[in-house]
Amino acid sequence: MSTMGSSLTCAGLLWAFLSLLSAAASCVGFFMPYWLLGSQMDKSVSFGTFRRCSYPVRDEESQATVMLEQCGRYATFQGIPSLEWRICTIVTGAGCGLLLLVALTALMGCCVSDLISRTIGRVAGGIQFAGGLLIGSGCALYPLGWDSEEVRQTCDNSSDQFQLGSCEMGWAFYLTGAGSASALLLCAWLACFAGKKQKQYPY
Repeated sequence: MSTMGSSLTCAGLLWAFLSLLSAAASCVGFFMPYWLLGSQMDKSVSFGTFRRCSYPVRDEESQATVMLEQCGRYATFQGIPSLEWRICTIVTGAGCGLLLLVALTALMGCCVSDLISRTIGRVAGGIQFAGGLLIGSGCALYPLGWDSEEVRQTCDNSSDQFQLGSCEMGWAFYLTGAGSASALLLCAWLACFAGKKQKQYPY
């Protein structure tokens, strides 16, 4: 029966801390609509994978097109500007879910003895590697959607796949990428040394 007390080694405690940081960075970056920054009609516009800030609407009184300066997600999944961004949303979201699951398990391992064994630690590391790989794949797919009409309108009609035009990358993209990289390079490796050797009980 599990009792209170850490089941993690010193490396495991560092792993739990870094796992939480990686998951938090990836999830916050994924949710925030500041992956791509530009302007339209003299208003700042930003995009995430499934959200954007500032978008054109028709003014009912003047019948003119004006920019509504607020952030929101697209009304439907199909409303996301490009197929690549839809795939990016799915794979990045799945990766964030895996990192969050492992991070919560690692935190429980700080308080519950016999929860994280060497084997479970290695499995958790494998899950983190897969999660980091999914998020990294999402980040790599994101530039493929820069040729969509919405993005081109924001980037002075000069953007294309892997070409920013007048736009620039936002902090949320880099934060998500940093979370992915730390999960791949640090957390997955530290997880192999996270769990204590299980005690052998004579029968």
